[in-house]
Amino acid sequence: MTRAEGNRGVGRRALLVGALGAIGAGAAVSLPFTRKSFAATPPGLLVGDQKARAVLLLDSAKTAWNPDTDSTVAAWRFAPDTDSRYADLNPAKSFTYVTEAKPVKVEGTSCVLVTASYGFAAVVEYPSGDRRWGGVVSSDPGGGDDLNAHSIELLPSGNVAVACTSGGLVRLYAASQSPTSTAFTSVVLAGAHGVQWDPASGLLWAVGDHELVGYRPTGSAGQEKLLREKTFSLDSLNELSGTPQGHDLYAVSGQPDLLWVTTRTGVYQFSIGRGQFAPYPGTSWCSAQQDGVKSISNVGTSIAMTAPDGNLAKAWWSRRVHVEDGPGQVTHVLGGEGYGGVYKARWWQPQVR
Repeated sequence: MTRAEGNRGVGRRALLVGALGAIGAGAAVSLPFTRKSFAATPPGLLVGDQKARAVLLLDSAKTAWNPDTDSTVAAWRFAPDTDSRYADLNPAKSFTYVTEAKPVKVEGTSCVLVTASYGFAAVVEYPSGDRRWGGVVSSDPGGGDDLNAHSIELLPSGNVAVACTSGGLVRLYAASQSPTSTAFTSVVLAGAHGVQWDPASGLLWAVGDHELVGYRPTGSAGQEKLLREKTFSLDSLNELSGTPQGHDLYAVSGQPDLLWVTTRTGVYQFSIGRGQFAPYPGTSWCSAQQDGVKSISNVGTSIAMTAPDGNLAKAWWSRRVHVEDGPGQVTHVLGGEGYGGVYKARWWQPQVR
């Protein structure tokens, strides 16, 4: 959550995820929620903590996370404020309100894709923290929230897409050209919040206030552009009046045809092949979240979600990452001095790019 989202003035409301009938192309239908198991020991959880100004890889075997009293809970930390490798990005300003931390694997190397509201965007190698690419996504070279960099994706070309919520656009940076390349092209998408690459369709998917859009990258790596190829409306998904406000967009692990899509009032899975949405079962923990699910990801049947606590310094913060696996539910709590501004969390399951 950022300034732009806070200004929307969305009140607390019940999350509606009951079954909806098919009412046109892209409407909600019943899709199978296939259950697939995973290893007995799940991977860590990659957490963006806006209060701590850091991305943390936390131990999912522990429910109480307090880095002050237990140094073992965090296997990795990325906090660029004083890191000389990112000094030109002015992270003391541009890294304000980390909005995305997404694990990927590039040519055998694990990386974390990171954005923050005031314009910080980077492809960070894991575990070294080395910079594969970095830029400031703002009209202010030093960082500002005029565009609100909210999510990031790495394309097979090596270029980087950034969803800019306040700017109402998706920028595609020519990151393949150098670690400091600032050249970009852009496409308009009102309320752009999430971007996700799908290798099967060869499309970059992006979600905004009203639409889920599939973009086809075209041209050489140095001059790559995005062409809108598929569009699906979100407007029919919510039973509440007003803008759906698409929020999170992520691949459903183990089911390459499906994408997670969250809105201000719902959680869905979208079938790329069928071009249809299905509401996530109302028995899920997310059905009780009154301010919307900010992030969702899965490893097999184990689903990690974040939603605002509603009683912290920022209305969109949480101390918790909730994990459910069928009827089993676990809540991880991040505590300690200077911690506890969780916005998004992802399973440490790097997606191949």
